[in-house]
Amino acid sequence: MRYDPPIASEPPATLRPDAPARAGRCERFAPLGMVAAAVGFGLVALHAELTPVAYLNDSAMHAEMVRFATSQLRAGRLPLESWYPYLGLGSPQFMHYQSLGATLTGALGLLVGPDHAFRWSLYLLLATWPISVYLAGRLFGVDRWRSGAAAMLAPFVMSILGIGYGEVGYLFVGFGLWSQLFGMWTLPLAWGATARALRNRRFIPLAGIAIAITIAFHFMTGYLAIGVVPLFALALPGPRRRHLIAAGGILVVAFCASAWVIVPLLHFRPWASINESLAGGVDATSYGAPTALRWLADGQLLDARHWPVLTVLAGIGGLRTIWSWRREPAGRPLLVGFALSLVLFFGTSSLGPLVRLLPGHQDLFMRRFLMGVQLACIFFAGSGLISVLRGLAALARRARLTALAARPALAAGLGGLVAIVLLAPAWSAVASIDLSNSRYIAAQRLADLGPGAELAALVTTTRHLGGGRIYAGMPSNWGLGFSIGAVPVFRYLAALNADEVGFTLRTASLMTNPEVHFQQDNPGDYALFGIRFLILPATMPPPVPARLVTRRGPFALWSRGRSRYVSVVDTIGPPIVANRADLGAATAAFLASALPGQSRYPLVAFNGARAGAPSSHGTPTGAPGRVLAEQDSLATGRYAATITARRRAVVLLHSSYDPGWGVTVDGRPARIEMVAPALVGVTVGRGTHRVVFTYHRYGALPGLLTLAALTVVVAAMVPLVSSWRRRRAAPPSPT
Repeated sequence: MRYDPPIASEPPATLRPDAPARAGRCERFAPLGMVAAAVGFGLVALHAELTPVAYLNDSAMHAEMVRFATSQLRAGRLPLESWYPYLGLGSPQFMHYQSLGATLTGALGLLVGPDHAFRWSLYLLLATWPISVYLAGRLFGVDRWRSGAAAMLAPFVMSILGIGYGEVGYLFVGFGLWSQLFGMWTLPLAWGATARALRNRRFIPLAGIAIAITIAFHFMTGYLAIGVVPLFALALPGPRRRHLIAAGGILVVAFCASAWVIVPLLHFRPWASINESLAGGVDATSYGAPTALRWLADGQLLDARHWPVLTVLAGIGGLRTIWSWRREPAGRPLLVGFALSLVLFFGTSSLGPLVRLLPGHQDLFMRRFLMGVQLACIFFAGSGLISVLRGLAALARRARLTALAARPALAAGLGGLVAIVLLAPAWSAVASIDLSNSRYIAAQRLADLGPGAELAALVTTTRHLGGGRIYAGMPSNWGLGFSIGAVPVFRYLAALNADEVGFTLRTASLMTNPEVHFQQDNPGDYALFGIRFLILPATMPPPVPARLVTRRGPFALWSRGRSRYVSVVDTIGPPIVANRADLGAATAAFLASALPGQSRYPLVAFNGARAGAPSSHGTPTGAPGRVLAEQDSLATGRYAATITARRRAVVLLHSSYDPGWGVTVDGRPARIEMVAPALVGVTVGRGTHRVVFTYHRYGALPGLLTLAALTVVVAAMVPLVSSWRRRRAAPPSPT
């Protein structure tokens, strides 16, 4: 897709002697000026994102992950091997979730602090994204002008959905898609490097590494990075067999470099829950072809809230790319990437049973594939803009405006002015959103310094009292209106690294769906979820019996006793039959019942496995036992307790079940079992016992990380060795 400016057959008579040199400099540096202008716009408009505030969206979880990563690295532990205790009753979050961005930012946090590292990563990645677009254009083979124009347009994409590559999805007032931001930076490079590698095998290592990094940063984006590889190979001209072999090499490098992500993800997939609240809705199934095509045509996918200037330019550039299919084949990968992304964005209603052919289809959020549609359209729009400007330049030449030809810098400046005017609806709309975003951040900053400080003091009090889980409402009840500034308190707790119940559906832990069914009026549910403290509005009575600890400002802290994470219960039959897609619904009736308050818990026959034998039969009388002493370490995933059991009973760890848990009873290894809804239990006999639950890392992880490191080293050496061999084979230059 190389586009070269038209060359006049005869230079105008008024050309100055140095005009060719000036034109050459303009050809080299003016496109970079477009990139610099876009980056500068972002650095100025997004500066408010550097203000330290509590986040009202998913950035609250991402920032908490970064702080956790920093703490683990400071302690000499790898976050990938650690139990993440804060949300959904804990999970191996860094194993289930795309965690490379959090790990790298956490490492930077060792130097500047994790909160500073998080804010600067968001700010710089978003502001400098045009650089990635420009570099990708050059890798595709697009000329400097069209690559620069695409980079200049990249910040102005605005979707009606807010979940693609429009900047609002990453801002304080948006969705907080911070991990996707890393993938947004690397996907253009992965696509461009793949296209280049299929034409030049020296780029195979680069393409494979770029894809692997994209996978590790963001799974959905990585899906697009991998999915285009064989299609690019089929679309490009030349020996198809050669292209397919190169595509295979790219995929091998990508898999070896990302095996530390992919293999554990597949291994732990049976214990990674499917979001039951979103499954079946548009988040997972998307909107269908008619709606998607209508939004694409009327500008809602690229130009929501303003005149569809990018849509028009993308249409011009897309048609030109189709028209030049044979003459300029470098544009073919972009068309293929656009087509693949658009079909996936159509979703399940349009694809029907074909969706089942997609690997991991149950875990895909189909509407997120809007990313690929927008990325291809950005390059099409850049091509369309340059086509429009060159068309205007051709009209100027026909009008005999020879002064423009004599002064390339003047012509480029006038072209830039035309582009600014043409794009006014886009950049003014984005600037308006950025201004509104900065005002919301300023207001939140004031709230953080007032009520936010009072809440932080209460959380500190809970730690002085020995710690424990906190409940402060949920999205489904009064908790959504119980806020500090714009941030609900249950979400604000994430900024304070508090172990909490209520910030629901943030992880893939097996307890994340049962958590949605928590009944705040059922005392037994507080014991089930291991809730020790309640933070409520100062004027609100507790929904269950509790002791007032203290009041601070608009908040009241209540306590429900001394227990924290371990209890002694009876398990009963029959077991609850469930899998990772329906565990929440299957256990909802149990959560609403009186059984948790009676310390009677069914076992779970999970994913077709048989449940163990219950510890009791019939209706036992009296408490099965009690906890004499408890020591917990959330940072290391270790919970120890000394208990006494009056009869055969189950010692229950109120954390989410995962096969990585191990347990010893009186120093001897024992078998864990899943206790409803999805807790960790071990059966003990009558008497006093020392029970220790420990989360163990995935055993294959060190080997997979070694494989990735060796792949990167070898991939980096291959181009160097190839270059050295070419120099050795070259004939000596004449003396």
